[in-house]
Amino acid sequence: MSLRIVNHLGPEVGAQLAAHPAAPEVITPNAEDPAWQLPEGTEALVTAPRFWKGAPTPLDLPASLRWVQSLSAGIEAYPQELLSGRTVTCGRGLTAQAIAEYVLAAILQHRKPLASHAVRNGDWSKAGNSDGLPALAGQTVGLVGFGAIGQAVALRARAFNLAIVATRRGPWTSEPDGIEIRRDPASVAAEADHLVIAVPATPATRGMIGKDVFAVAKPGLHLINVARGAIVDQDDLLEALASGRVGAATLDVTDPEPLPDSHPLYAHPRVTITPHISWVGGNDQVLFSQQLMTNLDRWLSGGQDMINRVDPERGY
Repeated sequence: MSLRIVNHLGPEVGAQLAAHPAAPEVITPNAEDPAWQLPEGTEALVTAPRFWKGAPTPLDLPASLRWVQSLSAGIEAYPQELLSGRTVTCGRGLTAQAIAEYVLAAILQHRKPLASHAVRNGDWSKAGNSDGLPALAGQTVGLVGFGAIGQAVALRARAFNLAIVATRRGPWTSEPDGIEIRRDPASVAAEADHLVIAVPATPATRGMIGKDVFAVAKPGLHLINVARGAIVDQDDLLEALASGRVGAATLDVTDPEPLPDSHPLYAHPRVTITPHISWVGGNDQVLFSQQLMTNLDRWLSGGQDMINRVDPERGY
Protein backbone atom coordinates (compact mmCIF):
# COMPACT_ATOMS: atom_id res chain seq x y z
CA MET A 1 0.00 0.00 0.00
CA SER A 2 1.41 3.38 -0.99
CA LEU A 3 1.96 6.27 1.37
CA ARG A 4 -1.22 8.35 1.70
CA ILE A 5 -0.78 12.14 1.91
CA VAL A 6 -3.62 14.64 2.27
CA ASN A 7 -2.81 18.02 0.73
CA HIS A 8 -4.86 21.15 1.46
CA LEU A 9 -2.71 23.52 -0.60
CA GLY A 10 -4.11 22.96 -4.06
CA PRO A 11 -3.36 21.00 -7.21
CA GLU A 12 0.13 22.40 -7.86
CA VAL A 13 1.45 21.18 -4.51
CA GLY A 14 -0.47 17.95 -5.01
CA ALA A 15 1.24 17.35 -8.35
CA GLN A 16 4.68 17.94 -6.81
CA LEU A 17 3.97 15.42 -4.07
CA ALA A 18 2.59 12.86 -6.51
CA ALA A 19 5.76 13.11 -8.62
CA HIS A 20 7.95 12.00 -5.71
CA PRO A 21 9.87 8.76 -6.41
CA ALA A 22 8.00 7.06 -3.54
CA ALA A 23 4.82 7.41 -5.65
CA PRO A 24 2.56 8.43 -2.77
CA GLU A 25 -1.21 8.50 -3.02
CA VAL A 26 -2.00 12.22 -2.80
CA ILE A 27 -5.51 13.33 -1.90
CA THR A 28 -6.35 16.99 -2.50
CA PRO A 29 -9.84 17.58 -1.05
CA ASN A 30 -12.33 20.10 -2.36
CA ALA A 31 -11.99 23.51 -0.73
CA GLU A 32 -15.41 23.19 0.93
CA ASP A 33 -14.54 19.87 2.62
CA PRO A 34 -13.70 20.26 6.33
CA ALA A 35 -9.94 19.95 6.82
CA TRP A 36 -10.33 17.71 9.84
CA GLN A 37 -12.21 14.99 7.95
CA LEU A 38 -9.15 13.00 6.95
CA PRO A 39 -9.47 9.64 5.20
CA GLU A 40 -8.48 6.53 7.10
CA GLY A 41 -4.91 5.59 6.40
CA THR A 42 -3.68 9.18 6.07
CA GLU A 43 -0.04 9.26 7.17
CA ALA A 44 1.02 12.80 6.24
CA LEU A 45 -0.85 16.10 6.04
CA VAL A 46 0.14 19.29 4.22
CA THR A 47 -2.02 22.15 5.44
CA ALA A 48 -2.36 25.78 6.57
CA PRO A 49 -4.07 27.43 9.56
CA ARG A 50 -6.90 28.97 7.52
CA PHE A 51 -8.40 25.54 6.90
CA TRP A 52 -8.84 24.83 10.61
CA LYS A 53 -11.17 27.65 11.62
CA GLY A 54 -14.18 26.18 13.37
CA ALA A 55 -12.59 22.79 13.96
CA PRO A 56 -14.62 20.75 16.46
CA THR A 57 -13.40 19.43 19.79
CA PRO A 58 -12.53 16.64 20.12
CA LEU A 59 -11.16 15.82 16.69
CA ASP A 60 -11.60 12.41 15.13
CA LEU A 61 -8.25 11.98 13.39
CA PRO A 62 -6.92 8.75 11.94
CA ALA A 63 -4.39 7.01 14.17
CA SER A 64 -2.19 6.58 11.10
CA LEU A 65 -1.43 10.33 10.87
CA ARG A 66 2.23 10.76 11.80
CA TRP A 67 3.48 13.96 10.13
CA VAL A 68 1.95 17.43 9.72
CA GLN A 69 3.65 19.98 7.44
CA SER A 70 2.32 23.52 7.91
CA LEU A 71 2.65 26.25 5.30
CA SER A 72 2.77 28.92 8.00
CA ALA A 73 5.46 29.62 10.55
CA GLY A 74 2.97 30.03 13.39
CA ILE A 75 1.08 27.04 14.73
CA GLU A 76 -1.12 28.74 17.32
CA ALA A 77 -4.24 28.55 15.12
CA TYR A 78 -4.19 24.75 14.89
CA PRO A 79 -6.05 22.51 17.35
CA GLN A 80 -3.59 21.08 19.84
CA GLU A 81 -4.96 17.61 19.10
CA LEU A 82 -3.66 17.85 15.55
CA LEU A 83 -0.12 18.59 16.71
CA SER A 84 0.31 16.42 19.79
CA GLY A 85 2.18 13.15 19.42
CA ARG A 86 3.12 13.75 15.78
CA THR A 87 6.06 15.11 13.84
CA VAL A 88 5.22 18.73 13.00
CA THR A 89 7.20 20.92 10.61
CA CYS A 90 6.42 24.50 9.66
CA GLY A 91 7.22 27.22 7.13
CA ARG A 92 9.44 29.26 9.44
CA GLY A 93 11.62 31.73 7.56
CA LEU A 94 9.97 31.34 4.16
CA THR A 95 8.56 34.88 4.20
CA ALA A 96 11.44 36.52 6.09
CA GLN A 97 12.65 38.50 3.07
CA ALA A 98 9.24 39.97 2.29
CA ILE A 99 8.54 40.80 5.94
CA ALA A 100 11.95 42.44 6.37
CA GLU A 101 11.31 44.61 3.32
CA TYR A 102 7.95 45.63 4.82
CA VAL A 103 9.72 46.62 8.05
CA LEU A 104 12.26 48.76 6.20
CA ALA A 105 9.45 50.36 4.19
CA ALA A 106 7.68 51.22 7.44
CA ILE A 107 10.84 52.76 8.89
CA LEU A 108 11.48 54.79 5.74
CA GLN A 109 7.87 55.95 5.59
CA HIS A 110 8.09 57.05 9.21
CA ARG A 111 11.28 59.06 8.71
CA LYS A 112 10.85 60.11 5.08
CA PRO A 113 7.10 60.64 4.44
CA LEU A 114 7.51 61.76 0.84
CA ALA A 115 3.79 61.89 0.10
CA SER A 116 3.29 64.70 2.60
CA HIS A 117 5.98 66.74 0.81
CA ALA A 118 4.82 66.10 -2.74
CA VAL A 119 4.37 69.09 -5.07
CA ARG A 120 0.67 69.68 -5.66
CA ASN A 121 -0.85 72.18 -8.03
CA GLY A 122 2.61 73.50 -8.87
CA ASP A 123 3.25 74.63 -5.29
CA TRP A 124 7.00 74.50 -4.60
CA SER A 125 6.85 76.48 -1.36
CA LYS A 126 8.52 73.61 0.52
CA ALA A 127 11.61 73.67 -1.71
CA GLY A 128 14.75 73.54 0.41
CA ASN A 129 12.76 72.89 3.59
CA SER A 130 13.96 69.67 5.17
CA ASP A 131 11.59 69.79 8.14
CA GLY A 132 9.71 66.51 8.37
CA LEU A 133 12.39 64.49 6.55
CA PRO A 134 14.82 63.73 9.39
CA ALA A 135 17.89 61.55 8.99
CA LEU A 136 17.59 57.80 9.24
CA ALA A 137 21.29 56.96 9.60
CA GLY A 138 22.39 56.71 13.21
CA GLN A 139 19.00 55.69 14.58
CA THR A 140 18.53 52.41 16.43
CA VAL A 141 16.38 49.47 15.42
CA GLY A 142 15.34 47.20 18.27
CA LEU A 143 14.49 43.60 17.49
CA VAL A 144 12.31 41.54 19.79
CA GLY A 145 13.07 38.17 18.26
CA PHE A 146 16.15 37.24 16.27
CA GLY A 147 15.02 34.33 14.17
CA ALA A 148 14.82 34.39 10.39
CA ILE A 149 12.78 37.61 10.31
CA GLY A 150 14.90 39.47 12.85
CA GLN A 151 18.07 38.48 11.04
CA ALA A 152 16.65 39.57 7.68
CA VAL A 153 15.68 42.95 9.15
CA ALA A 154 19.14 43.39 10.66
CA LEU A 155 20.83 42.64 7.34
CA ARG A 156 18.86 45.38 5.60
CA ALA A 157 19.03 47.86 8.48
CA ARG A 158 22.82 47.78 8.45
CA ALA A 159 22.77 49.01 4.86
CA PHE A 160 21.13 52.22 6.15
CA ASN A 161 23.77 52.67 8.86
CA LEU A 162 21.28 51.88 11.60
CA ALA A 163 22.40 50.60 14.99
CA ILE A 164 20.78 47.32 16.03
CA VAL A 165 19.95 45.97 19.47
CA ALA A 166 18.18 42.65 19.90
CA THR A 167 16.78 40.13 22.32
CA ARG A 168 15.61 36.59 21.73
CA ARG A 169 13.82 33.88 23.69
CA GLY A 170 16.53 31.23 23.44
CA PRO A 171 20.19 31.45 24.41
CA TRP A 172 22.71 33.25 22.23
CA THR A 173 25.49 30.93 21.12
CA SER A 174 27.51 33.91 19.90
CA GLU A 175 27.09 37.63 19.36
CA PRO A 176 26.28 38.33 15.71
CA ASP A 177 28.39 40.94 13.97
CA GLY A 178 26.98 44.42 14.37
CA ILE A 179 24.25 43.37 16.83
CA GLU A 180 24.21 44.41 20.47
CA ILE A 181 22.47 41.85 22.67
CA ARG A 182 20.03 42.91 25.37
CA ARG A 183 18.43 40.75 28.04
CA ASP A 184 14.73 41.46 27.43
CA PRO A 185 12.20 43.49 25.39
CA ALA A 186 12.20 46.36 27.89
CA SER A 187 15.96 46.78 27.57
CA VAL A 188 15.61 46.87 23.79
CA ALA A 189 12.72 49.36 23.88
CA ALA A 190 14.73 51.71 26.11
CA GLU A 191 17.24 52.24 23.29
CA ALA A 192 15.21 51.76 20.14
CA ASP A 193 13.84 54.39 17.81
CA HIS A 194 12.04 51.62 15.92
CA LEU A 195 10.94 48.51 17.84
CA VAL A 196 10.23 45.48 15.65
CA ILE A 197 8.18 42.62 17.09
CA ALA A 198 9.15 39.33 15.46
CA VAL A 199 8.47 36.52 17.93
CA PRO A 200 5.99 33.64 17.62
CA ALA A 201 2.66 33.75 19.42
CA THR A 202 2.77 31.48 22.46
CA PRO A 203 1.20 31.70 25.93
CA ALA A 204 4.52 33.16 27.11
CA THR A 205 4.56 35.97 24.51
CA ARG A 206 0.90 36.98 24.69
CA GLY A 207 0.77 40.58 25.98
CA MET A 208 4.60 40.67 26.14
CA ILE A 209 4.67 44.22 24.78
CA GLY A 210 2.59 46.21 27.22
CA LYS A 211 2.74 48.91 29.84
CA ASP A 212 5.92 47.62 31.49
CA VAL A 213 7.79 47.84 28.19
CA PHE A 214 6.21 51.13 27.13
CA ALA A 215 7.00 52.72 30.51
CA VAL A 216 10.73 52.46 29.85
CA ALA A 217 10.64 52.93 26.08
CA LYS A 218 12.61 55.67 24.43
CA PRO A 219 10.18 58.61 24.06
CA GLY A 220 8.68 58.79 20.59
CA LEU A 221 9.26 55.09 19.88
CA HIS A 222 7.99 53.76 16.54
CA LEU A 223 6.45 50.33 17.15
CA ILE A 224 6.31 47.86 14.24
CA ASN A 225 4.44 44.59 14.77
CA VAL A 226 4.84 41.93 12.08
CA ALA A 227 4.39 38.96 14.43
CA ARG A 228 0.93 38.42 15.93
CA GLY A 229 -1.51 40.96 17.26
CA ALA A 230 -1.87 39.33 20.67
CA ILE A 231 1.79 39.94 21.50
CA VAL A 232 1.04 43.66 21.92
CA ASP A 233 -1.43 44.80 24.56
CA GLN A 234 -3.48 47.18 22.42
CA ASP A 235 -5.04 49.05 25.35
CA ASP A 236 -1.59 49.73 26.75
CA LEU A 237 -0.45 50.80 23.28
CA LEU A 238 -3.24 53.38 23.07
CA GLU A 239 -2.22 54.77 26.47
CA ALA A 240 1.42 54.95 25.39
CA LEU A 241 0.43 56.77 22.20
CA ALA A 242 -1.60 59.25 24.25
CA SER A 243 1.33 59.92 26.59
CA GLY A 244 3.81 60.30 23.73
CA ARG A 245 6.00 57.47 24.95
CA VAL A 246 5.09 55.76 21.68
CA GLY A 247 5.22 58.23 18.83
CA ALA A 248 3.79 56.01 16.11
CA ALA A 249 2.81 52.43 15.39
CA THR A 250 2.82 50.37 12.22
CA LEU A 251 0.69 47.28 12.74
CA ASP A 252 0.44 44.53 10.16
CA VAL A 253 -1.30 42.37 12.74
CA THR A 254 -3.99 43.09 15.31
CA ASP A 255 -6.03 41.20 17.89
CA PRO A 256 -8.52 40.25 16.58
CA GLU A 257 -8.18 40.46 12.80
CA PRO A 258 -9.93 42.50 11.65
CA LEU A 259 -10.51 44.84 14.57
CA PRO A 260 -14.10 45.86 15.34
CA ASP A 261 -15.26 48.75 13.15
CA SER A 262 -15.23 51.27 15.99
CA HIS A 263 -11.82 50.35 17.40
CA PRO A 264 -9.82 53.50 18.29
CA LEU A 265 -6.66 52.24 16.58
CA TYR A 266 -8.35 52.66 13.19
CA ALA A 267 -8.81 56.40 13.60
CA HIS A 268 -5.59 57.19 15.42
CA PRO A 269 -3.55 59.69 13.37
CA ARG A 270 -0.22 58.09 14.30
CA VAL A 271 -1.17 54.48 13.66
CA THR A 272 -0.87 52.71 10.32
CA ILE A 273 -2.68 49.38 10.04
CA THR A 274 -2.19 47.05 7.10
CA PRO A 275 -4.28 43.88 6.62
CA HIS A 276 -1.65 41.24 7.47
CA ILE A 277 0.20 41.60 4.17
CA SER A 278 3.83 41.93 5.25
CA TRP A 279 4.54 38.37 4.11
CA VAL A 280 3.30 38.98 0.54
CA GLY A 281 5.63 39.42 -2.39
CA GLY A 282 8.48 37.02 -1.77
CA ASN A 283 9.39 33.69 -3.29
CA ASP A 284 7.88 31.76 -0.40
CA GLN A 285 5.95 29.32 -2.59
CA VAL A 286 9.12 28.17 -4.32
CA LEU A 287 10.96 27.89 -1.01
CA PHE A 288 8.05 26.02 0.56
CA SER A 289 7.96 23.51 -2.27
CA GLN A 290 11.68 22.88 -1.87
CA GLN A 291 11.34 22.46 1.88
CA LEU A 292 8.31 20.18 1.53
CA MET A 293 10.05 17.78 -0.82
CA THR A 294 13.21 17.74 1.29
CA ASN A 295 11.16 17.00 4.40
CA LEU A 296 9.30 14.23 2.60
CA ASP A 297 12.63 12.63 1.66
CA ARG A 298 13.89 12.88 5.23
CA TRP A 299 10.66 11.66 6.78
CA LEU A 300 10.68 8.59 4.56
CA SER A 301 14.29 8.00 5.65
CA GLY A 302 13.45 7.99 9.34
CA GLY A 303 12.64 11.61 10.15
CA GLN A 304 16.13 12.85 10.97
CA ASP A 305 17.07 16.51 10.38
CA MET A 306 13.67 17.59 9.05
CA ILE A 307 13.59 21.32 8.29
CA ASN A 308 11.80 23.61 10.76
CA ARG A 309 10.69 20.91 13.14
CA VAL A 310 8.27 22.29 15.73
CA ASP A 311 7.95 21.58 19.44
CA PRO A 312 4.16 21.82 19.93
CA GLU A 313 4.59 22.23 23.69
CA ARG A 314 6.75 25.34 23.23
CA GLY A 315 4.60 26.62 20.38
CA TYR A 316 7.39 27.08 17.83
